[in-house]
Amino acid sequence: MRNKLFVRKHLSQITAEEESGEHKLKRTLGAGSLVALGIGAIIGAGLFALTGIVAGEYSGPAVILSFLVAALGCAFAGMCYSELASMIPISGSAYTYAYATLGELMAWIIGWDLVLEYAVGSAAVSVSWSSYVISFLADLGIHLPARLVTCPFDTVKLANGAMAHGIINLPAIFIIAGISFLLMRGIKESSRVNETIVVIKVAVVLVFIAVGLFFIKRANFVPFIPPNTGHFGEFGLSGILRGAGVIFFAYIGFDTVSTAAQEARNPKKDIPIGVIGSLIICTILYIIFAFVLTGMVNYHLMKGDAAPVATAINLTPFPWLQKVIKLGIICGFTSVILVLLLGQSRVFYSMSRDGLLPKLFSDIHPRWHTPWRSNLLFMAFVGLFAGFLPISKLGHMTSIGTLFAFIIVCAGVLILRYLHPAWPRHYKTPWVPFVPIAGILVCLTMMLSLGVETWLRLIVWLAIGLVIYFGYSRFHSKLQRKKG
Repeated sequence: MRNKLFVRKHLSQITAEEESGEHKLKRTLGAGSLVALGIGAIIGAGLFALTGIVAGEYSGPAVILSFLVAALGCAFAGMCYSELASMIPISGSAYTYAYATLGELMAWIIGWDLVLEYAVGSAAVSVSWSSYVISFLADLGIHLPARLVTCPFDTVKLANGAMAHGIINLPAIFIIAGISFLLMRGIKESSRVNETIVVIKVAVVLVFIAVGLFFIKRANFVPFIPPNTGHFGEFGLSGILRGAGVIFFAYIGFDTVSTAAQEARNPKKDIPIGVIGSLIICTILYIIFAFVLTGMVNYHLMKGDAAPVATAINLTPFPWLQKVIKLGIICGFTSVILVLLLGQSRVFYSMSRDGLLPKLFSDIHPRWHTPWRSNLLFMAFVGLFAGFLPISKLGHMTSIGTLFAFIIVCAGVLILRYLHPAWPRHYKTPWVPFVPIAGILVCLTMMLSLGVETWLRLIVWLAIGLVIYFGYSRFHSKLQRKKG
């Protein structure tokens, strides 16, 4: 029994499945599209919100160093993702890698958790998308019915001045449904939309940088590393480290590139380019953005400021820039939702293909070549979260599962270097075992810093998953059936 739970997929079997015609996805994505996919997932509200929060509360102008430390942690995981993706060019990301290294039970656990992480993440982003769209339309003189853009847990002020509970957040449901149908239509079409959105939001970031450079005050960089207040994490070196822990979550998303491996034209070469390329581009943008923002606004003024970018723009004679930045944030949210829903459906597709979930979730549409039934399921599942839960409750369900996935991937590199040292690697993680071990330690530290509520949510969700695994999945597992 124990051996069956930890039965592993051999790399040759995974390769054979990839080359077979069964469950075939359409290969249309090149390296550029995969880089855009990574940028689409990484650059979201984190750039516009977290930069000010970390500067005002933890790092001061040294938030630039916090970005570098966080990028280093992501780089460890990113290099490990790239090696495994070049060896195992299959959809499913960390789920598939765990199946080849740690066995079926661990693969199920990580796949089941990633499904929730992507669902919660896309729902939370859709609620934020809704609030920015409502605000942007209000700037244009268009006002939507207050109770139809607010979930039942939140109260709103009506036109007559009375307070009332919301009914449903229709814009949040609308964006989830719209992107889900786009993903069902085809990966090529979805990629084109994502690339367009990425160009817009990167352009907005560059406009802010270009304008802001002329309004930097050198005095705002002094002291560059503010002295510690006597409490760990409040400025000084410890503040830089704590800031890095917060900033880390602004980078999460690059891992979704590997979920599209089976739709990449040359996954062994292009997936590493997509992962590492998007990380490098976003790190450069983040650091320059942080430099400009802290140069324009003194870090003291950003403490408790929910919109530090707006504060910075108010220092310029360009009020139109407010609308441009708001549009950039909306675009940023849109591409993040698209990539998260894409990653979610591909993980579910891979689990279904292996027999751990019903076959209907890995059925490919005859014309669109997408796992459309998985997209339909998650459109309903995520849509309910988005329409009826507030951002505060969704926000508490942080990315603990994503960090867990990073740990599995880093461990997977170590295990495969031992089990299959001669297997072809089109990209090799440098400085093994230092890089994988460093990635494990950094991600584990981040996990341990998360709150008790987050851990309880993870435990409850995994308990539900284990009931499904022992009640259904292990009896329908194709691998276990082959093993007899």
